[in-house]
Amino acid sequence: MSKSTPETKFDIPPELRGQVSITTLDRIYNWGRRSSVWPMMFGLACCAIEMICTAASRYDLARFGMEVMRPSPRQSDLMIVSGTVTKKMIPQIVRLYNQMPEPKYVLAMGACASGGGPFKEGYNVVSGVDKFIPVDVYVPGCPPTPQALLHGLISLQKKIDAQSIKTVRWYDKNVESDEIPIPVLGPDLMDPREYDRIRQYTQEKLQKQQAAAEAAASENGGPND
Repeated sequence: MSKSTPETKFDIPPELRGQVSITTLDRIYNWGRRSSVWPMMFGLACCAIEMICTAASRYDLARFGMEVMRPSPRQSDLMIVSGTVTKKMIPQIVRLYNQMPEPKYVLAMGACASGGGPFKEGYNVVSGVDKFIPVDVYVPGCPPTPQALLHGLISLQKKIDAQSIKTVRWYDKNVESDEIPIPVLGPDLMDPREYDRIRQYTQEKLQKQQAAAEAAASENGGPND
């Protein structure tokens, strides 16, 4: 009798058992990607110390194929945003994200990167990096422990395992370039995607101010009285 594997349900002849393995294209493709995720080597604040600690020999990221932290975004698969994201830093983060090749993932490490942390609503802090770039995995904590980061990386591997070549965005011919506009740091942080809304708000505010000035002038009998 032949034996079928639980993953594929294909029968393997007895003489080929132990010599031939049958799997799906998605499974072998995802296995290759999940086992060689290269994080980008940069840190922002105190969470970066925990990330460095995770890369030490005690926790052994090499078990997951993630020990090669690349100094270039063009050679990286994973951006670990570890620490407080300031308004001065988010344009550089978006620029690095745009330079990463597909497939690429983002892990928000710590409370600051996930939602602003204790500095939420601060004058110079972004309330979560997900307001500008898509985040795949959130790791809570202030700061999170190396074990928490390992759990986040394992969660990312599970997400990769569930993906299919038929549905991922980087193989979709109908999807246009997903390059994110780089925010502009001026009097405040401005997202180029919000320019139309900002312009409309400014014009409406100016019109209200002009109408209020004209109403005040008419109540006082005109500017010449």
